[in-house]
Amino acid sequence: MQIFQEVARHLSYTRAAESLNLTQPAVFTQVRQLEDQVGMALIERLGRRLFLTEAGEVVLRSARDLLGELEQMEMRLADLSGMARGRLRIGIVSTAKYDIPRRLGEFCRAHPGIDVSLTVGNREELLGRFAENEDDLYILGTPPEGLDAESHRFAENPLVMVAPPDHRLAGKPVQPTDLATEAFVMREQGSGTRIAAERWFKQQGIEPLVRMELGANEAIKQAVMAGLGLSVLSRGSALLELEQGYLTELALEDFPLLRHWHVAWPQGKRLSVGALAFLDILFGKGCAPVPKALATGKAASTR
Repeated sequence: MQIFQEVARHLSYTRAAESLNLTQPAVFTQVRQLEDQVGMALIERLGRRLFLTEAGEVVLRSARDLLGELEQMEMRLADLSGMARGRLRIGIVSTAKYDIPRRLGEFCRAHPGIDVSLTVGNREELLGRFAENEDDLYILGTPPEGLDAESHRFAENPLVMVAPPDHRLAGKPVQPTDLATEAFVMREQGSGTRIAAERWFKQQGIEPLVRMELGANEAIKQAVMAGLGLSVLSRGSALLELEQGYLTELALEDFPLLRHWHVAWPQGKRLSVGALAFLDILFGKGCAPVPKALATGKAASTR
């Protein structure tokens, strides 16, 4: 099941073998043996590409459930024996990488036996992983929409408009109308920061002149410092540059845009020992929200 899951994830015997530290023939043989046991083809090749069959999709869903239950059983048994161990998988939007690693450091010091896997992506990528239940917890700027999710706000995430320190608008009050002729460097479409910024511009009746789209905050900061345009960023992602004077925060009406960080997981998911311990880091021990799947005899926390 583990081998089949990796092949289904990569749709490649070679890449699955590399991730599992096995040979490609060994991986291929195991999948064939699983197909023989099931009595149906699970993977088909069309040209040079692999695709899951309908039976393969069914087996993949069951494999995820089965392996997830086994992993949780191991962690619960380890917790009962006082030897907390296991694995914690977290998916975070790229802007959260300036805050979450610090919290993970605290977590790892408190729980050295739990291995942590961190996946960083934009909002659309994270929602794709969410839909497939690939991680234990997800850190997002906006709760998932259109998905059965349990989400909780745990920290503020103010968005600011930044400029190079020698910009004509630096150091003085700025009105929205002052931005009508300014060029902007923006995150890619689908980014939570981009969505929030566009919503604000629309409320002001302004169509921003987007000179450049970049998929990384680091690249955006460098572009702004180079004078290529203004940008809207999470204050946390630009804190160092703001403190050292490489960027300046514009005194813009309605800014900062107050947003929040949310932690989310699929509705009804039974969280692992590691996930529950990380919620204690986010909210404080005794203050973490109780997952509805674990809330036996007591109400779940308010979203």
